[in-house]
Amino acid sequence: MPSKSQARRPPDPVCSIERCLGVLADRWSFLIIREALMAGVERFADFQQRLGIAPNVLTDRLEHLVQSGVLTKRSYQEPGSRARRSYHLTPAGRDLAVPLAALQQWGDEHNPPRSGPSVLRRSPSGAPVQVAFVDDEGAQVRPDNVAWVESGTAAS
Repeated sequence: MPSKSQARRPPDPVCSIERCLGVLADRWSFLIIREALMAGVERFADFQQRLGIAPNVLTDRLEHLVQSGVLTKRSYQEPGSRARRSYHLTPAGRDLAVPLAALQQWGDEHNPPRSGPSVLRRSPSGAPVQVAFVDDEGAQVRPDNVAWVESGTAAS
């Protein structure tokens, strides 16, 4: 009988959504990425202060996001202080802007705060922007017109 250390690791999920949820495992992960994307937060103390998160939870979440390739660590040192780490979005982390904006858009529409949205999405010209499905030719496709086709049966 194999020991626990010899036990097989479960296979990685085939579903992209399930694999993504393995990386963005809880609300803190989403909020850390939000702060990095929208506010440019990079330092542990700033994440902790802005989010009100316990230090041990923040340490765990930051390390998980680093191991998952969403953040990278860099050393910095202020005069008279010890060396510390800052956390920076990787290209994969920056690409989470679209799914986070989609969550924000859904929340604004289906679960809005009474005071209205706290953050607005705007183009460089200041026009409102929205997250949408777009086909290969750049045309917007309504969500109710998107077909979810299993890849084993999809045409190439």
